[in-house]
Amino acid sequence: MASATSLPESSSEYRVRLADSADTDALVRLINAAFIVEKPIIDGDRINAEKVSALFETGKFLLLEEGSQLVSCIYAEIKEPRRGYLGLLAVDPNRQKKGLGRRTVEAAESFLKQAGCEFADLRVVNVRAELQPIYERLGYSVTGIAPIPDTILLKMPSHFTVMSKPLK
Repeated sequence: MASATSLPESSSEYRVRLADSADTDALVRLINAAFIVEKPIIDGDRINAEKVSALFETGKFLLLEEGSQLVSCIYAEIKEPRRGYLGLLAVDPNRQKKGLGRRTVEAAESFLKQAGCEFADLRVVNVRAELQPIYERLGYSVTGIAPIPDTILLKMPSHFTVMSKPLK
């Protein structure tokens, strides 16, 4: 993966940084807490330490912290020349609806742009109908659908809605 020259500027209230392997347990806790709303759809936890470690091999996790408290994270990966992928956006459930998700996505988009990406792609589970309009407000458009990998055990038929945004 190409490396970005710098991370987006942090505010006095929040700090953005790249995660490292020491953050694995905190990432697992945050992602599973944020994705608990998918329990009716997905069997078991959304992620575990083994999956986080595998993702460190292919991309980066950006963390948004308030003081020493992890409040949000997102996974970013360069998939092909000029295209980046964002996934696993997670905001502490007690801090949702305060703009932290938007701030985290914007930091990840800046990271991808600095790495030479012209587009950011993401996927949302189709039965989470509330997610598509949120990403549309952030400038993403639906570009297709994709199957959910067999490694994610489903309780009901579902697929990913694929969305993309040009990074200007």
